[in-house]
Amino acid sequence: MANAAAPAVDLPATRRAVETCIEDFLEGKQHAAAQHRMPAEVVQILRNFVSAGGKRLRPLLCICGWYAGGGVGDMTAVVQTAASLEMFHAFALIHDDLMDHSDTRRGNPTVHRSLAAHHSALRGQEVASRLGASGAILVGDLALAWSDELLQTAGLAPDRLAAVLPVIHSMRTEVMYGQYLDLCAAGDPTADLDAALTVARYKTAKYTCERPLHVGASLAGADPAVLKACTEYAIPLGEAFQLRDDLLGVYGAPEQTGKPVLDDLRDSKHTVLLAIALERADAAQHKVLRTLLGDPSLDNHDAIRIRDILTATGARAEVERMIHTLHAQAHHALEHAPFPPFIAQTLRRIADAATARTA
Repeated sequence: MANAAAPAVDLPATRRAVETCIEDFLEGKQHAAAQHRMPAEVVQILRNFVSAGGKRLRPLLCICGWYAGGGVGDMTAVVQTAASLEMFHAFALIHDDLMDHSDTRRGNPTVHRSLAAHHSALRGQEVASRLGASGAILVGDLALAWSDELLQTAGLAPDRLAAVLPVIHSMRTEVMYGQYLDLCAAGDPTADLDAALTVARYKTAKYTCERPLHVGASLAGADPAVLKACTEYAIPLGEAFQLRDDLLGVYGAPEQTGKPVLDDLRDSKHTVLLAIALERADAAQHKVLRTLLGDPSLDNHDAIRIRDILTATGARAEVERMIHTLHAQAHHALEHAPFPPFIAQTLRRIADAATARTA
């Protein structure tokens, strides 16, 4: 992957390189577990979870950041660093699914449900459920520890590791703050648009887009102008990415998203979509939203009533308009970014795919 002649980064090949790195690492962990008579299901369930799909957006952006910062030469250490971000993402998703009581992720049972099913044959339902939840915490913790191991064993030069670690630390802190804000806001959505956007920025925009680009650029020894340009592109892209997630969480097709379409409404997530709807709703619409949102028994008929209100108030259309505007801002940021042309081209493709997706 030389960055001088390539018209754009080969995203499918880059994705496969990252996935191969993760699979080889986890296969080694499974062999070690067997050798030391550790429970095989722990690594196997994590392997199943990681291999079940995903956009691999964070590692792709990490590698794009490396190119943007002028990176050249052997990419082995860069790919493994990018893989460490995907392993960290696995940790975040496993714990997120547990906190949200989600049953499926990427069309498959979540880790806590998989572990509960594994133990249900020999344990009662209640005990198996508790084991599943507790086990998922530990599997997520393992993914977190192994993300650090992938980073520390990537073979980075000491000065490059020293440059990357502060970015990794900031990313981890920001996503924890964002997740906490999301938890605190769930169940009590308001018309506070700024609060919803703050959650989107810390839980998604910085974690998904900005920091992965910064990690890659730091690996290449990028100067402050490159890091600033990464931020100017990444923040609007990340916010648009989250807004699309908000829409898919209510209007998406489960066979495409891999997640139930009722979870966000049953949890009454404080999203930008709901904030706009609550701000614009009339008295009757407001009453329906307040009655149905957060109801754990909410069914498809109730969801249709909520969707009708979101559409009638113009909230859905407004979120689409915001996505369009943020997407344009990300594109505009690339026009004057000090990136090689082929990277600007690749980042435009990523922005288009991330904001127009159906899953």
